[in-house]
Amino acid sequence: MKKRLSTILAGASIAALALTGCGQGSPSGSSATDSGSAAASGSDGLTKVVVGVLPIAPSVAVKYGIDNGIFEKHGLDVELTTSSAGAAMLPAVSTGDLNFAVGNPLSVLTAVDKGLDMKIVSGYSDSKAEGDDINGVVVRADSGINNFADLAGKTTSVNALKTQGDLTIMESAAIDGGDPSALKFSEMPFPDMEAQLERKNMDGVWLPEPFLSKALANPDNKLLGYPNQKAIPGLPTMVSFTSGKFAQDKPEVVADFKAAMTETLETAEGDQAGAKALLPEFMKMDAKVAENLKMETWDGVVPSEQLTKLAELASKHGFLSEAPDVAAMTVN
Repeated sequence: MKKRLSTILAGASIAALALTGCGQGSPSGSSATDSGSAAASGSDGLTKVVVGVLPIAPSVAVKYGIDNGIFEKHGLDVELTTSSAGAAMLPAVSTGDLNFAVGNPLSVLTAVDKGLDMKIVSGYSDSKAEGDDINGVVVRADSGINNFADLAGKTTSVNALKTQGDLTIMESAAIDGGDPSALKFSEMPFPDMEAQLERKNMDGVWLPEPFLSKALANPDNKLLGYPNQKAIPGLPTMVSFTSGKFAQDKPEVVADFKAAMTETLETAEGDQAGAKALLPEFMKMDAKVAENLKMETWDGVVPSEQLTKLAELASKHGFLSEAPDVAAMTVN
C-alpha cells in the first residue's frame, strides 16, 4: 500500500499547534486535484482517499493506523495531507479536494451553522473527564485570581479566537458565578504566552501540553483550572468529518473509513507508547519530549452528548446563531 505523507511543519510552529484551533490558511501538500482521482479503486484493489490532518501530536494516530495496515485492512489507501488550520480544511472537504479531515468539532459546527453540508464520521480525541487535563489556564501566583470569575475585566490569551479555548473559559467563568461577557481575550501563539504572562502583559494564558507543564514548573505561576473539564467533562477536541455530498455518493467508502478510524483509535489508545514513537518522525519532535507527552484520549465513538452540549454552549455565548442538530449531521 502506498503511504504518502505531506511535509509536516517542524520546530516551534508545530508546538504552537499543540491544540487544534480555527483560523485562516490553506491546505498544504497534495490534494485530490493534483494527485489523481480521489476515492477511486487502484490496481491493488484499494480505494484511495485523501485525508486532511493538522500537524499536531494527536494526528499521529492516523499515521499509526496507516503504518500498522489498519486502513489497508478496511480496503483503503490513505494519503495524508496537512493544513496549518482546521478552518482551511472545511472548504477543501466541501469541494472534494479532501475526502475526509480530522479537526476541531466547533469548526465543523460553525461550518454547518454557516450553511456548509458537513457530516461527522467518527469521534477522534477527547480531553480528560477527570484528573490532569491536556490544557489549562495559568495565572501568576500573586495575581489574586483564584477562579474563572476573577478573570472578568482581565485579558486571557488563547491561540485563536471564537474557538474552544475562549468558549470553555467563558462557560467556566459563568459556572463560577462571573459574567462571561466581561472577559477579554487576546490571540497569541502558544510559545509566546508564558513570557507575556511573566511580563504581566497577560493576566491568564490558556496552554496545552507540553507548554502547560513547563509553565507550571515555575513557582511564580499557578494553575487556575481546566476549562474543558469544567465546562464539558470529556470535551471532544477533534472529530473526523466529510461532506454531505461525499457521504451520499460514497456510503460504502465512508463506512469503511469509519470502521478503520474506529479500530485505529482503539488500537492506538491501547498502544500509546507505540503511537508516540512515531512522533519524532511525524513532527520532528524530540524523542524524550514525545515519550513524556500527555495526550488526549483517542476514541472513535462519536461523543454525541458532549457535542450537543458544545453546540448549545456555542449558541449560548454567541459563537453560533443556533445549535445545529448533531444527530442529523452524524453519519450512522
